[in-house]
Amino acid sequence: MLLLPELLNDWPCTIIGENFGQEVCGITEDSRNVKPGFVFVARRGKNDDGASFIAEAVERGAIAIVIDRPLPSSLSTSIPIITVLNCQRFLSYACARFAGNPSGKLTIIAVTGTNGKTTVTHFIGQLLKCMGIRAAVIGTTGVFIDGIQMEFNIPEMTTLPAEYFHPLLKKCEEEGMTHIVLEASSLGLSTNRLADCEIDVGILLNIGSDHYDEHAGKENYINAKKILLKDAKQVIVNMDDEVCVQMSKFSKGPCTFFGKNRLADVCIPQGKSLVCYGKDEGAFQLSMPGHFNRMNAAAAISTLLVLGFALNDILPHLSRLKLPAGRLQRIEREGVVVYVDFAHTPDAIEAVLRALASVCKGRLITVFGCGGNRDKGKRNEMGELAVFYSSSVIVTSDNPRNEDPLSIIADIVEGFGENCNAVEVEPDRRSAIRKAIFRAMPGDIVLIAGKGHEKIQHTAEGIFPFSDAEEAIRALFKKQMGGSQKLITNPFTER
Repeated sequence: MLLLPELLNDWPCTIIGENFGQEVCGITEDSRNVKPGFVFVARRGKNDDGASFIAEAVERGAIAIVIDRPLPSSLSTSIPIITVLNCQRFLSYACARFAGNPSGKLTIIAVTGTNGKTTVTHFIGQLLKCMGIRAAVIGTTGVFIDGIQMEFNIPEMTTLPAEYFHPLLKKCEEEGMTHIVLEASSLGLSTNRLADCEIDVGILLNIGSDHYDEHAGKENYINAKKILLKDAKQVIVNMDDEVCVQMSKFSKGPCTFFGKNRLADVCIPQGKSLVCYGKDEGAFQLSMPGHFNRMNAAAAISTLLVLGFALNDILPHLSRLKLPAGRLQRIEREGVVVYVDFAHTPDAIEAVLRALASVCKGRLITVFGCGGNRDKGKRNEMGELAVFYSSSVIVTSDNPRNEDPLSIIADIVEGFGENCNAVEVEPDRRSAIRKAIFRAMPGDIVLIAGKGHEKIQHTAEGIFPFSDAEEAIRALFKKQMGGSQKLITNPFTER
């Protein structure tokens, strides 16, 4: 049991109102989640002001309101009104305190970077399991405990808000987990979602061109990533990324570097299946293509080494690593290979295309688009890269959100140059996928990029079910059936 005075004991605030000594049953910033005994934090959000929902929270049984600005003059309530300097920061503190500060009892590994967070967290989780360590992986694709996806009543977000995050850590602790591997997004870091999480190892993978609009520029985006370096007890940094190397100077703890650079602490030389760590070295094999996946593996290896495991104990397990859903997810039928990948930045799509081009025996056909209400500057660059590596490209809609899909496509097409015969525009994503697969011959590769694991299509008209992998399966089956309209789900095993 935690009483309201105990919750506020170490937090500067001013209080007015009655019934101050009540028991706290929960903390939330969403008035719809308020239950009797809850504290409602009236945070001002990007689109809504929590103060507008105070009356609803009181009606639902809130025992106190937390706010960081003057209370609306029209509001009258007898429950305690707690004024703090920053609602966002208080919410993080209070949720951690209410859950019993579980991060202090766990080994927390946080991964940030523009590309590769999901893959690296899953690689680390898989290696820990191989070492007999019980671990949970939390991120874009959900929550995995001991490698098995679990269902929790939490939002689908890369980095969870504090009111969901700390109770989840507590649940993992109660279930016997000792290690947590999580994705730390720039937005999650900049909005204090991890402010009261004790991070043992922070990993910085790369800095690319994404999310600049959300942070009002590249500098703010980089500053958000720096938060992890400042908070983590020790850090692991990609030495091949010059921006990351400069950022590492802000680390307060010891720093371990990985990369193809021979000066890196953990080195995987370009083109070699060899890991060098000090005087130790050893060969390894991965089941997936691409130098970027070798670097993802290097980040995971570095993490295990920092945690105290020996290189010779780690290497035998690398061949067992599997990519998470939507990351170079391979689907094949009758000699036609389709890859579904989340690549939605210039760096990511170039890395994937380069990897596939190196193993493609026939044509490389690429289907992709760009999300709406996101960084417009990357669109023509992604178009240019797609044409450079592909035999043909079909430009389509991704998640247009509130933007006109044709306007987004026009931005992409600028990167192709004039009179490019290798490019076709098909705004309907389902039709684009089917066109690409129906044209493919044995030996060809079709890449469907941008949405990966996602199960929805976000448009101005609403959010609708849509899965690139499922659409690819249907198209391959229809192709085999000679264009029959009969559809089947999962008619074969995905590799």
